[in-house]
Amino acid sequence: MTPLAPTHRSIVFVGVATQDAIALVDAYPRANDRVLAQMIRHAGGGPAATAAVACSRLGIPAAFVGAIARDALGDAILEGLRGEGVAIDAVLRVPGESGGSLVTVDRVNETRAICNRPGPALHIPMDSDAASLIRSADWVHVDQLGWAAVTALLADLPPEAGPKLSVDGGNHIPDFTPAGVALYAPTIERLQHLYGDGDPLALMQRARDAGAACVVATAGASGSYALDTMEHWAVPAYRADITSTLGAGDVFHGALLAAFAHGFPTGEALAYANIAAALSCRGLDGRSTIPSDGETRALLSRLTPVRAPLTRMTTTKDPSQ
Repeated sequence: MTPLAPTHRSIVFVGVATQDAIALVDAYPRANDRVLAQMIRHAGGGPAATAAVACSRLGIPAAFVGAIARDALGDAILEGLRGEGVAIDAVLRVPGESGGSLVTVDRVNETRAICNRPGPALHIPMDSDAASLIRSADWVHVDQLGWAAVTALLADLPPEAGPKLSVDGGNHIPDFTPAGVALYAPTIERLQHLYGDGDPLALMQRARDAGAACVVATAGASGSYALDTMEHWAVPAYRADITSTLGAGDVFHGALLAAFAHGFPTGEALAYANIAAALSCRGLDGRSTIPSDGETRALLSRLTPVRAPLTRMTTTKDPSQ
């Protein structure tokens, strides 16, 4: 069963796009300290934008909508997306300063510290190309910035007339409700913050009770989980060499939608997204080592996801590990 499968016609990603500077160090600097960076990279970031890049890299056409300032950083953001094949025709160029982050990655502990400057607020005029693209899409994926703009834009449409909505729930979203969301994708930590303690199945069931059609929750090194009306799945993380986990969750979301567009059933789609996210961690930034569809499929053959009844959680095993 593939209850979420979108078509190849239109997947639109709406929200944050940044231009980041990322440094790899052996340990974080202390106050007034100076440390030697092993590597420094300048690269595009942002949850929705990186998810769009992952979707495109994995062979599915993707479009990005966001508010990008008319400045040099904004030009770099758009050039990075264009170079990855992401459609940017409906991006809104606005006054102000584009968003960016300074990211320090601790190589030894595999952690990161981020200093972020948010970009412009996102408002999508009803008569804009962006509005037409979103309202006619098959799927729209939003992050914490895209949620309010997209729900306001779709408020006059009955659910059956609008696009299916996918939500990156990893960050706090003001006034968010899962009601009417086709694919809600938070972290387990976010579900615990919202609903208290509980195992993954119980937490996802709370989100489904609140109105989400399907819940997919990520748990870092523990893998990912999914629950819809009929079944649930638990798929372990794929083990790969890690330089930085920056952007891995965003890659997972883009890869999950790409997997559904390729026609994978839910269990295999989770494994596909886990592999793509893990391989993206080979690079310092969140994008440069996102795999191709072919590379991901080749590794997918080593995993055998198991669909499980609602009475128990089931994990899958990689026989090579």
